[in-house]
Amino acid sequence: MVGAMRLTAVHVHPVKSLGGVAVDRATVEPWGLRHDRRWLVLHPDGGVLTARTEHRMLGVTAAPAPGGITLTGCDGGTLTVPEPTDGVPVPAGMSRLDTVRLAGDDAHHWLSGQLRRPVRLGWLDDPRRRPVSADHGGRPGDPLNLSDAGPLLLTTLPSLRRLDEWIVEGAAERGEPAPAALPMARFRPTVVVDGPVEPFAEDGWRTVRIGAVDFRFAERCDRCQLTLIDPVTFTTGREPIRTLARHRRHDGRTWFGVRLIPLGTGEIGIGDEVDAG
Repeated sequence: MVGAMRLTAVHVHPVKSLGGVAVDRATVEPWGLRHDRRWLVLHPDGGVLTARTEHRMLGVTAAPAPGGITLTGCDGGTLTVPEPTDGVPVPAGMSRLDTVRLAGDDAHHWLSGQLRRPVRLGWLDDPRRRPVSADHGGRPGDPLNLSDAGPLLLTTLPSLRRLDEWIVEGAAERGEPAPAALPMARFRPTVVVDGPVEPFAEDGWRTVRIGAVDFRFAERCDRCQLTLIDPVTFTTGREPIRTLARHRRHDGRTWFGVRLIPLGTGEIGIGDEVDAG
């Protein structure tokens, strides 16, 4: 086992593809962190809208609120949306999930105004209805929230530091000025770990313990164009995919971080000791 590591950040993104919030502590449930990725934004026809195509989604923040979520828009306006426990079921437009429940009309109207296009807001009432795919390391009975593939995404600061070094080296080779360090937020992790480990050591971990909660490795995380979008300016660049493609390209894809599946439940928090092996 690898010791002397600590949990340095915990992030909850209540709405898929919207901005999330950093928290000091979170409760681990079988399908992921409590409040994480239980909501999603839908086109009027039922398809899922993500920040890959609508970059402004990254400028709208969702935070947990008692019995629901609070949305904060690009203009600073806010709206609290209760969980639509009796909401109308509509097609989810996601793999391994038939329906989600629609929020109220005020949520649709407010969010449509923020994103400047007609949308609807949906909520997953019971994550046990959506399994983790076997293609992504799932076993029978593993439930999943609205994440693409796994309940938790773990990244490490040593890996990010090495990636930043590679990006700077590449810029120097091209005769370009050194860019600013890449924020971990580009990768939208749920948990971030730091400690005396080699960069990308997480690729080889098969078990992880954070505090008193155990997890198993599901798979490495392949990275998509969402990482190319600056969450502040909404502009798209070439990093980190350009550099990952040079140093971390395998099987035709680029990799950063690992997906984990909880083996139990409990609370984790910043400063918790992390063991892996």
